[in-house]
Amino acid sequence: MIVPMDKVSLVVMDKEKQAALEKLRELGILHLEKKQVQSDVLSRLLEKKTRAENALALLRSSASIEKKRKKSGPAGGTGGGGAGTGTSGSGGAETDAGGVDAVLALNEEKKSLQEQLSALVRERTRVEKWGDFDPAAFTVFAEKGIALVPYELSVQSYEKIGEDIRLVVLSRTKTGVRVVALGGLFGGAAGGEIPGETPFTLPEKSLSEIDRQTAEIRGGLAALDKKLAGLVPAIPAITCEYEKILEDVEFETAGAGMDILEENAGEGENFNGRTISWLSGYIPRERIGVLKRGAVENGWAFIADEPGPDDPVPTLLKHNRFVKLLNPLTGFLEVVPGYHEADISLWFLLFFVVFFGMIFGDAGYGALLLLTGIGGCIATAKKGVPGILKLLCLLAFSNLVWGVLTCSWFGIGVEYIPGFLKNLSLPLVSNVTSAASEYGKKIVQQNLMIFCFSLALLQLSIGHIISIFNNRSLKILGELGNIAMLGGMYFIILGLIASNEFRQIPLFPQAVYVFAAGFILNFIFINYDGSIGRSILESLKNIISVVLGIANVFSDIMSYIRLWAVGLAGAAIADTVDKMAGPMLGHFIFFAFGILLLVFGHGLNIMLNVLSVLVHGVRLNTLEFSGHAGVTWSGSAYKPFSKRGPLKRTA
Repeated sequence: MIVPMDKVSLVVMDKEKQAALEKLRELGILHLEKKQVQSDVLSRLLEKKTRAENALALLRSSASIEKKRKKSGPAGGTGGGGAGTGTSGSGGAETDAGGVDAVLALNEEKKSLQEQLSALVRERTRVEKWGDFDPAAFTVFAEKGIALVPYELSVQSYEKIGEDIRLVVLSRTKTGVRVVALGGLFGGAAGGEIPGETPFTLPEKSLSEIDRQTAEIRGGLAALDKKLAGLVPAIPAITCEYEKILEDVEFETAGAGMDILEENAGEGENFNGRTISWLSGYIPRERIGVLKRGAVENGWAFIADEPGPDDPVPTLLKHNRFVKLLNPLTGFLEVVPGYHEADISLWFLLFFVVFFGMIFGDAGYGALLLLTGIGGCIATAKKGVPGILKLLCLLAFSNLVWGVLTCSWFGIGVEYIPGFLKNLSLPLVSNVTSAASEYGKKIVQQNLMIFCFSLALLQLSIGHIISIFNNRSLKILGELGNIAMLGGMYFIILGLIASNEFRQIPLFPQAVYVFAAGFILNFIFINYDGSIGRSILESLKNIISVVLGIANVFSDIMSYIRLWAVGLAGAAIADTVDKMAGPMLGHFIFFAFGILLLVFGHGLNIMLNVLSVLVHGVRLNTLEFSGHAGVTWSGSAYKPFSKRGPLKRTA
């Protein structure tokens, strides 16, 4: 259920603005209306926020790298202890800020060394084919009247050089020639130049010097990495400081966003020379009493009213314990229905559970996931079981049930499955039926397709029923037309797609009539706003979209066939893994390799199934179903202006 919200405008004396914001933050119930604000204090806070974010990112990256290095030795252990001394205990903001400054300073030094290293690497690549020589020798020779000018020439350019130019060839390849032109005391061209050619730019350092400096810089980078690793224990302290900065940013944003009304700011206004400030936001209607008490205690004036249709009202969802199981998924996807949209969370969860079971489609996988979920719940029972583990148990149970009904166990052939497990399966969709004969295989495939299309009809119809309950006008006839179109298209698809030589789906002509009747109802009433004529005119204006809606109904129902197809692909992968590993298990020498192949293959299949659920199972709910329910997921979550809970510092 979407909690009704009121829009609140709160008025306080300007000189009491800071104190009012503190009290309001303690109440923690008002979602402030977002505004674009600027202030010097806010700019400084945002800069601190960015610096803290960068420092945390650097330290977490360093911690990740250090974990990989632990196996090779205790490098970085000493540095870690030193850093821990500086940030443990009651270090406070100064210590944390110092930690940020130290991390960023090390990173700047590291960047500088990396730039120097890159320049040296580029220079070495440029000159390494000339060998190791001292560039200063060229200057010494020049001072003694001997001109030596290096060139990199193409073969064609080299062959065109006249005999009057004296050259020493250092190396020659199919693509080029490296030479030194002689001049001065050796004669030849003045200064040793080759007309029309650009001399090779001499390096500032020899190769040996470049290599020496490169080694020094690499050592310096390693030392900086060690210092950064030594500051990793500062992560909890810097994180706490970062949370404090976020609080300050939110507080300053609220203060800077408060509009000011001065004396005579408008006609008839008189505040006795005083200045007042006001802000606006949104509050759950059921909590308005809390704000009233706070206003009375602190001398605030406020007005609460129904939000307008164009107001950016945040969405607060109120669910029972069962529907709350969906929160980890919607939180991960960061999807929130709009305030004026329907809450489809219950139907989202119910159908997602079914989709998960069908896509995974294997009782063996379901049993493993269920055991994992139960183990996690037991391990976290004292601290409070996370919602993700509860959701995992529900989804795994769905997977287990569907796998039992279809007699799918790690992709094992039905001939190897115990009889009591075969007896638990449902013949209409069981692999036992499918393996018995070609007729059985065709019937099971047809049954699975019909089940997928039936799920589509059920879920998409529920979407329009939700829209019917949200309307109080003749527009509900347009929604009934949509349901009729779905029903007609359902039987049309069954006749076209699901029929085979073993079983024909009847009612095709009647389905066309039902679909046509639904289309007419939808055309007349779906845009109804008080006038049937205007509704028809609006449909005529959008005639292309209306006609394309026919194709959309077909594609939306057909889209559910992915549940069977993706599940079939997962079963094929499991079967392939079993067939590859099976022969190995019969040989003592290859037994271990067979086990590894089974673990790797089925593990990979489970990960692919997880991705399939996120891609296909989520899509059917957030796109096809949501489109028919009129949910665009355009909302923003209700986030009241409140204090952030202090983070626990970890050693």
